[in-house]
Order: sequence, then structure tokens, then C-alpha cells
Amino acid sequence: MEVFTQWESEIRGYSRTYPTVFASASNARQVDESGKSYIDFFAGAGVLNFGHNNPRMKRAMIDFLEADGVAHSLDMATTTKRDFITAFVETVLQPRDMTMKLQFMGPTGTNAVEAALKLARRVTGRRDVVAFSHGFHGMTLGSLALTANDAFRRAAGVPLENVVRLPFETAPGGGLKALEDYRAALSDVSSGHLPPAAFVVEVIQAEGGVNVATAEWLHAVQQLAHDYGALFVIDEIQVGCGRTGSYFSFDGMGLDPDIVCLAKGIGGYGTPLAMNLVKPEHDAHWKPGEHTGTFRGQGLSFVAGREALTYFHDDELMTQVRTKGERIASVLKSVADETDRGFDVRGRGMIWGLDVGDGAIAKAATATCFDNGMLIGPCGSGGRVLKLIPPLTIPDDDLEEGLQILTEAVRGTTRRTV
Repeated sequence: MEVFTQWESEIRGYSRTYPTVFASASNARQVDESGKSYIDFFAGAGVLNFGHNNPRMKRAMIDFLEADGVAHSLDMATTTKRDFITAFVETVLQPRDMTMKLQFMGPTGTNAVEAALKLARRVTGRRDVVAFSHGFHGMTLGSLALTANDAFRRAAGVPLENVVRLPFETAPGGGLKALEDYRAALSDVSSGHLPPAAFVVEVIQAEGGVNVATAEWLHAVQQLAHDYGALFVIDEIQVGCGRTGSYFSFDGMGLDPDIVCLAKGIGGYGTPLAMNLVKPEHDAHWKPGEHTGTFRGQGLSFVAGREALTYFHDDELMTQVRTKGERIASVLKSVADETDRGFDVRGRGMIWGLDVGDGAIAKAATATCFDNGMLIGPCGSGGRVLKLIPPLTIPDDDLEEGLQILTEAVRGTTRRTV
């Protein structure tokens, strides 16, 4: 680790949580240079939905490279982009009767959010955007303004403005009443509140602590947005692409978002790709070249992402996700029931959080998991929630072993802090 300590920026974070040098990886395991194997319940913060070095995607990418495929094309038309767009429309949009334009921008989730903000403000002619407590939407200044985490916000060095912060449904003061109170303020010409450009919301707040919104509350947010001429934007960056047991976390809820932000899992192999789904009437407000990004046409990402979509040609993987998710939830609830500390279990599909109520406990449990060959990351207020986001393709044996390591780590840590 000396090279990293001596030469890499102090900004590095995950290498402090996992202080070893990884050398290889396959599906749900990473192996360090000493040969120690780690079960990966972190999965690149939700990027590796289909595991490390997915063999189907690897083969497709090798074939693409050997055929001298176009690896970089800005936003020029290529066969690989056409293949990805066609597959996405046929596999995801058409079965849901969704008519959306696909906008590619820079390769990360924050780029998708920035583009959504810019377009919402263009469409409405307004500046303010509603975001919610405990939300995470990225680290660049526009998306960081939406992000609620104070430590991230302080690093900006400039005011983060033009955002109205409302409580998320599960947060203190949240729920339908908070939305009705805001509606009343918008209706009062003397309240000082002006209608916003957009409401940006996560169905499941991943970094915020695996906080899960109900369909009823999300419909109320959507209705409030549309009643006041604002866009309804769903950030699917960490919980989309099959993570919850269906392609979108909002599937089956009857929602009709104006913009859907996607990234992380859509690149399939861990290759960087971000994309917004935009209703055509809003997309028409863009002028050609008005929002760009050097790597919005990365060929390898389109190839891997196209292969990832084959997992959604039938319901086999999503059935497995729901089954594995039930197993994860069952184990976590057993762990929570063992203590009198009020541990809480939250999640859906294969994103689950164990809220242990204390960042020190979560940090200690994370370190113990690492020592015993498992990678997991804390999240939420004060880092008090242990978040489980293993690859959707994790073998059952690895899932069970990882859950056992986590169970023993939490038990041991809890006993030591009594």
C-alpha cells in the first residue's frame, strides 16, 4: 500500500476501508495480491450488478476490440450505439409503453443528474429544484446542491443554491403532510415560495441509508410536481438496472416520470455509461450540441451494456434476485431481533440496509468483515447503516458465506460495545 500512501491524493476513501491491493476478481469475489479472497457485498457501489468480469460481457468486448470496433465516437452514430439503443428500447421501454428519448452525456451518475437539472430549468424557465433529506445525487456542483450529506457539501467551497429541501417520506417530519404543507406554501402568494423547476427523488435512497419510499408518497410527489408545472425526475442511478428485482425500482407503481437518470449498472461490465430517459416534449427544448460530454459515445460500454440487457429477455435473473433478497432480509431481521438496540432492516430486492443506530458499531463491523474476507460499506447518517449490494449474479454459496461473516461481525461488535 506504500505507493498509494506516498503518491495518491489524500482524497482516497475506499482504500482506507479496504487496506489491501486487489489483483483479480470474478463474479462476487475479489482476490488481493497475497491470494486472499473476499466476498464482495459492495460491488463497486452498485456498478457491478452482473458481477466482476462477467464472462458474457468479456467475450463480447474482446470480440469488439479484435474487430477494431469504434471505441470512442463522441456522439457520432456507430453500430454499437445503434445496437444498444435498439436493445434498450425493445427490452425496457416498449414492454412498459414508455416513449422516451435516450440522452447520453458524461459517463457517471452525476453527469446524468446535471443534464436533468439543466433541462428542467430550460423547460420551465425556473431555477429552484426540490430535493429531499438524506438524498445523494452526485458530487459535481449542481448535483451536489441536491445531495444532503453535510460533509460532502462542505467540500464544495461555494454556496450550493437553488434547492428547496423537503423531508424524505421516512425522515423526521416527512410523509404526506410535509408535501401538503409545501403545496399550501406554493398556493399562497405571500409565502415567498415560487414553483420549482423539478422534484428530484430516489425511490430507494441508497447512500442515504437504504430508505424506501412508498408508491403512495411517490404519487403525491409526482402529482405535486405536475400540478405546479414542474418536472418529476427519478434518480435510478444506484437502484435501477435490476437491483430491486425488476428493471426499474418504480416498476409496478404506475408512475410516469418526466426524466429518469441511469448510470452505474447500465454499463454492465463496470464500464462507465450514463443515460437519461427524457419525455420527447422536454427533450425538444435541447439545441444540438448544447450539452456535451467527451465520453458519451464510449463503444466498450455500449457493447457490455447491450449484453447486460440480455439478462432481461426473460424473468430468470429477476426471480433469483427476489429470492436472494428474501434470504438477505430474513438473515438481517434475525440479527436485528437478537438485540434490544432497535436495529432496523430496510430494503427491497438485493439492496438492503441494517441500521445499527451507531456509526462506530457499523465501522467496527465493516472492519471485522474485511478481516474475515468480506467487503461491505456503511452508509446513511453518521455511517450507521450497513448496506448490502452484492452482485445480482452472486452464487448461493458466496451469499450464504457472506451473510454468515456479516452476522458474526455484528454479533461480536455489539457484544464489545455493550
